[in-house]
Amino acid sequence: MNRKIEICCYSVESAINAERSGADRIELCDNYLEGGTTPSYATIQYSVEKLNIPVNVIVRPRGGDFLYSDIEYEIIKQDVLAAKKLNANGIVIGFLTSSGEIDVEKTKEIVELAKPLEITFHRAFDMCKDPLKAIDQLKKIGITKILTSGAKNTAIEGVNLLAKLVKKAGNEIIIMPGSGVNETNLSELIQKTKAIEYHSSAKTFDNSKMNYFNHDISMGGIDTVNEFSKITVDPEKIKKMIEILLIN
Repeated sequence: MNRKIEICCYSVESAINAERSGADRIELCDNYLEGGTTPSYATIQYSVEKLNIPVNVIVRPRGGDFLYSDIEYEIIKQDVLAAKKLNANGIVIGFLTSSGEIDVEKTKEIVELAKPLEITFHRAFDMCKDPLKAIDQLKKIGITKILTSGAKNTAIEGVNLLAKLVKKAGNEIIIMPGSGVNETNLSELIQKTKAIEYHSSAKTFDNSKMNYFNHDISMGGIDTVNEFSKITVDPEKIKKMIEILLIN
């Protein structure tokens, strides 16, 4: 079985390094601390031009919940059209109603707008009221994949639900375990979920090359955030996960 690994990247440099390390696909994002938001036009363009593997772009105008205003929804539609124009392989989206249901109408409209791009429903899925019902809804809409941690903080914590989701999904939609997936737990996830695709950030942090730091201020106003490091990918983590995929 040809299992695949998608790497979540927050910069073009990370995406290039992930491809060199053997990643099958990139989920391109911005704003790690917000859980991932839409990357810039230039970031999408440069990634698609420089990479030979598929680039799927998250389309999420802000952090927080997945209940969007009319203005935010219009921004989402324009970002979808931009990703399509730039020849991205796919988009990554997620919409919920205030009652915790999948927003079928918004999702359906975006799927139609994005055609023929690949569509992943992101971890908004983990915030919905009834994941098993949601799978049936997303199948009918035409979603390609669901990125999920099994409604827990990490995929390993949600492994029991993930196994149920994979079984229910069958061959109609791909369940892609994500959140906390790494070289130490991937074998267990494969054995227990039987999923064919996995999602990982393979994250590490690079320290700033600045020689001078003003420690009296924080640009984000949050002292607990280290603004003198940036998230990137660890090539060795990616390579180890690929080795695991090949032997399982």
